[in-house]
Amino acid sequence: GRPAPPDPLEPAHLAAAVAEMGLSFAVITSVDRDDLPDGGAGQFAEVIAELRRRRPATGIEILTPDFRGCEETALATLATHPPDVLNHNVETVPELYHTVRPSADYNRSLGLLRRFRDVVPDVPTKSGLMLGLGEELDQVRRVMRDLRDHGVDILTLGQYLAPSGHHHPVRAYIHPDTFDALREEALALGFLSVNSGPLVRSSYHAGDYIPPQPSPVPD
Repeated sequence: GRPAPPDPLEPAHLAAAVAEMGLSFAVITSVDRDDLPDGGAGQFAEVIAELRRRRPATGIEILTPDFRGCEETALATLATHPPDVLNHNVETVPELYHTVRPSADYNRSLGLLRRFRDVVPDVPTKSGLMLGLGEELDQVRRVMRDLRDHGVDILTLGQYLAPSGHHHPVRAYIHPDTFDALREEALALGFLSVNSGPLVRSSYHAGDYIPPQPSPVPD
């Protein structure tokens, strides 16, 4: 359908809520807004600007869609008010995109993460996967390598749990030891921060896993 235009008062309302809760770190996300010329990036930028004005000490991570079709405009807009961390999740291995993320594109997501670092090189990028969807461990390892090759600094790995019986079923419950082993492999690849475990989600303890500075983007 056609959603309503973004609420112009949303940035002020959100900043007021963060201030009232006294948050030291806030993760801001959104629904997909492919109907907008900038994919909703302008709303992210306005929220960040208002939070900086109202709560300058609060850290800000944004969890964005892939800005399908308007990536260049979206990244230029975000560069005007960059967050402390940009997060965009690849969610699963590319072999499962046709069933798990049919409207998404793996390479487009990788490209967004890389190009954001090209535009705003001093802001770390972050991505994550849910395991247990039917992926093979070697496929997960390949995604981890792809993410590092695209300059991603922060990685989350968690267990997928189906929200309802109408969602993609859980194919496997991953042992905590496997999450621990993947964490060590990811750190060896050069990720600066890795949070890996059954209960980990994209925003899990997000403020505790920010590297002091991003790593160089590989050539």
